[in-house]
Amino acid sequence: MAKLRYLLAALAAAILAPATLADTGETGWAPETFTLDNGMEVVVLPDHRAPVVTHMVWYKVGAVDEAPGKSGIAHLFEHVMFQETDDLGPEEFTSIVQRNGGQLNAFTSWDYTAYYERVARDRLELVMELEAERMRDLLVNDDPEGPFITERDVVKEERRQRVENNPGAILFEKVMAALYPDHPYGIPVIGHMDEVAALTPQDGIEFYETWYAPDAAILVIAGDVTAAEVRPLAERIYGELEPAEKRPARGWREVAPLETSQTLTHSDPKVRQPEWDRYYLSTSFRQDSDLAYALAVGTEVLGGGQTSLLYQSLVEEQKVAIAASSWAWLSLHDTAPAGFSATPAEGVSLDELETAFMAEVARILEEGLPEDDVKRARNSLAAQAIYARDSQSGMANRYGRALSIGLTIEDIAAYPDRVRAVSADEALAALRTVFGREGNGAHVEAHLLPEAM
Repeated sequence: MAKLRYLLAALAAAILAPATLADTGETGWAPETFTLDNGMEVVVLPDHRAPVVTHMVWYKVGAVDEAPGKSGIAHLFEHVMFQETDDLGPEEFTSIVQRNGGQLNAFTSWDYTAYYERVARDRLELVMELEAERMRDLLVNDDPEGPFITERDVVKEERRQRVENNPGAILFEKVMAALYPDHPYGIPVIGHMDEVAALTPQDGIEFYETWYAPDAAILVIAGDVTAAEVRPLAERIYGELEPAEKRPARGWREVAPLETSQTLTHSDPKVRQPEWDRYYLSTSFRQDSDLAYALAVGTEVLGGGQTSLLYQSLVEEQKVAIAASSWAWLSLHDTAPAGFSATPAEGVSLDELETAFMAEVARILEEGLPEDDVKRARNSLAAQAIYARDSQSGMANRYGRALSIGLTIEDIAAYPDRVRAVSADEALAALRTVFGREGNGAHVEAHLLPEAM
């Protein structure tokens, strides 16, 4: 970018007027949206409480989009994006943001890849120029000391430290592979070690040219700005970028139901406390929003905290566990897992814990959910969504994640009202559908043990 060096050399003046305090309620987060001519979506979330902005670029690409045998390329490329471009030297991107008082990071999921910077409002133009530079002008080569090869080694070490040295992470990979044997969710985002080691710079170039383009990106800016201020900047900085010539369909697809149950066990001396988990396939907000909302409320009542039914029974009353919970991971694009987790009390075996846990689940699903508990769960989930508005970066994340998997602005805004509308009967029906009373009950059970037992 021709203007980038000029901006780096001379941030002469602020680009936006001073901030004023504003309402932090519903109207204070009213999103303003537009789309650039090259297909890039833009969402502006005004928040005038402080003169700062959170700038995020969400790419509609993740581990689900990797070619067979190329696992880890999406995550690896997240690393490579912080390296060299036509106008930036190695890691200069990071140093520039930090020298200007900003914070930055990135993350990769199965469904998306996101990059963010949090800076003073008068540095917004700078980070927009930086992100636009690496969106289309990244340098990838086969130099052994170059960015792709060196970052590939970094990712291999990251896998050693975070997965292969972590018993819980090893077991979780096995669980996901069992839940999703014919779906990309069964492949770890960080990739398999042998496949990561075999990735080439040419793999990186092809991945970059396919997915890193404005028409595959969503720009979310939350903070002390308005769409009227952002639009001319976005049109000038991002609007000049060419869209990709072609792009395959996303890797999302139908998830096959589990036909049989299985138990996976992993033992390691590093494990200090045994853990029992059970996973089922459920749904997601993208797949079936009615069922997802009901399941969110149901799992909150069942095992959403220390006041939940399972915790009170298994921990406080029966004392067979020191932790007991239920959960539903509903933010994926395709069918997501839901399940149970528990840690046994001293002297209680995992078999004893499982028997007590599932007996309590069966009793609750037979007798029904207390109306007061359902009301409390609904209000708690709605309140969490409303309180999240206090976090500028949290709101940018919330909108980016939802839009990246195909949800809408209206879906996000409707969350508190929809969760408060779930009835006790609907929550109970969702639990029965997912956890076996009305379904086939097939699941993957996981035992994490301190030693072979």
